[in-house]
Amino acid sequence: MSKKYAIIITLVTLAFFCVFFFWPVAGVLERAFFTESGEFTIGSTLSVLSNPIYLEGLSNAFLLGVASTLVTFLVALPLAVMSHRWVFPGKRWLTLMVLAPLVLPPFVGAVGVRHILGTEGSLNALLSTIGLVSGDNPVDWLGASKFWGIVLMNALHLYPILYMNILSSLSSLDPRMEQAAQNLGASPWTRFKKITLPLCMPGVFAGAAIVFIWSFTELGVPLVFDYTRVTPVQIYDGIKDLQGNPIPYVLVAVMLLVSVLIYFSSRVILGRSQLGHSSKTKSQSMARPLPLVHGAMVSVAFLGVFIVATIPHFGVFFLSVSEDWYGTVLPSGFTLAHYGEGLGHSQVVSSIRNSLVYALGATFLDVLLGVGIAWVIVRSTIWGRRILDAMMMLPLAVPGIVLAFGFLSLTASSGFFGFLVPASGNPAMILILAYAIRRLPFVVRAVVGGLEQSNIELEEAALSLGVTPSRSFLKISIPLIGSSLLAGAVLSFAFAMLEVSDSLMLAQQSEHFPITKAIYSLLSTLGNGHELASALGVWAMLFLALAISGGLLVVGKKGGNLFRF
Repeated sequence: MSKKYAIIITLVTLAFFCVFFFWPVAGVLERAFFTESGEFTIGSTLSVLSNPIYLEGLSNAFLLGVASTLVTFLVALPLAVMSHRWVFPGKRWLTLMVLAPLVLPPFVGAVGVRHILGTEGSLNALLSTIGLVSGDNPVDWLGASKFWGIVLMNALHLYPILYMNILSSLSSLDPRMEQAAQNLGASPWTRFKKITLPLCMPGVFAGAAIVFIWSFTELGVPLVFDYTRVTPVQIYDGIKDLQGNPIPYVLVAVMLLVSVLIYFSSRVILGRSQLGHSSKTKSQSMARPLPLVHGAMVSVAFLGVFIVATIPHFGVFFLSVSEDWYGTVLPSGFTLAHYGEGLGHSQVVSSIRNSLVYALGATFLDVLLGVGIAWVIVRSTIWGRRILDAMMMLPLAVPGIVLAFGFLSLTASSGFFGFLVPASGNPAMILILAYAIRRLPFVVRAVVGGLEQSNIELEEAALSLGVTPSRSFLKISIPLIGSSLLAGAVLSFAFAMLEVSDSLMLAQQSEHFPITKAIYSLLSTLGNGHELASALGVWAMLFLALAISGGLLVVGKKGGNLFRF
């Protein structure tokens, strides 16, 4: 394709981002720092920073982000290093199994955890059975420890992202650097501390930045755990009083500022240095078989992490098939009635249909934009393509709650965005756009990786034979990157199906609820609401497991690049 097409694609992308990304974010900042008459003010900011309730919420959100990131790092680093360095029994399946937490939104898993760690939960029942806890005085594990319960849920859900980032960085390192240090007598620990870890720090920091931002802005888990003194929940409660109340906008602006600072720290301070990276991956030579005993120990470590990480999943599953689960280790009776009732429930059926429509629309947009953007980044020579590449990663840095709040505030007022929500109140257009913006980086990163690995000489040969640039791209380039494009599209679709922040904030009427909003709504339903929500969560788990496993099997060890800035 010619330079003209690259410029057109870039201009269309910039227009799309300006209207549907920067404008909503700017709308939030405007409401936070400008009065209705257009005068700049920091009065609302000062009132937030002087209010102990809001300060506590910001402090708790920040501490949740830090603690979740540290716990995630402590889990992900050893797993990535062991996977990179050694061959052990069951490695292929165990390294795939540790990615299981990605298949369940953490706030759904929190439902299962509450039934396990509650005063009448299965953990107290187990401890009472073996005599460690009195049945008359059970421990309220989450009563005084909701903070650490949220940290645990965040870490168990997000460690695969950091694991894949670290593994991707390790796979790109030139093994000759460690080999040289080994020849000079450096011990394995010295080589790891002095060479390997510093060289893979850009990947570590990129993954850790995503983990921090997601934990810092997590809305669903605090809602389920009834942890109200945290900023995302305070923002969510502020939806009820948007008109004339700048406080929610200020809180969103503060969260945006912190997240963007973390993002630019990742990009500017550490950047994407290629120091120590090999132009041709030689990671296979680094993996060596372990003796049977040592290999079994590593396998047990992976299996142990998998078991702990899937406790929320098992909690949701047992709740979905329970007749009664109160004060016992396992449900006292099992039934599949909740699945049948769930599929017959009007809110459940409509939510599945709605999520399919929203996610398919968002994925179509992502594929359409992502292919063009990736081609400009990799194949064109126009000025600013690296800036375009960085801009495409911004949705990973800007919290979903910020973008959702921006759309919500702009559609609530008259103006250009009014057409996104018709008189019927159907938020389909706004949710499709929000999902597409949030998941576009997955498609771009996947297609960029595919184009970088494909042979450009095939495209040049076609052009030399008189084939038009567009026909060459469709007939040669697209088939060559087909697997990468499919992986990015599958991940984009899967995560859009179970998006949390946008869904909870933008879907206000039950007939338009996507899956995640329907699950949250069912949790407040009397009777068997928790069981129906869990049944819907299990269906979502099975779907997302198939989608993510397929996508990651296609991209292999480079899957971490899909989650990198």
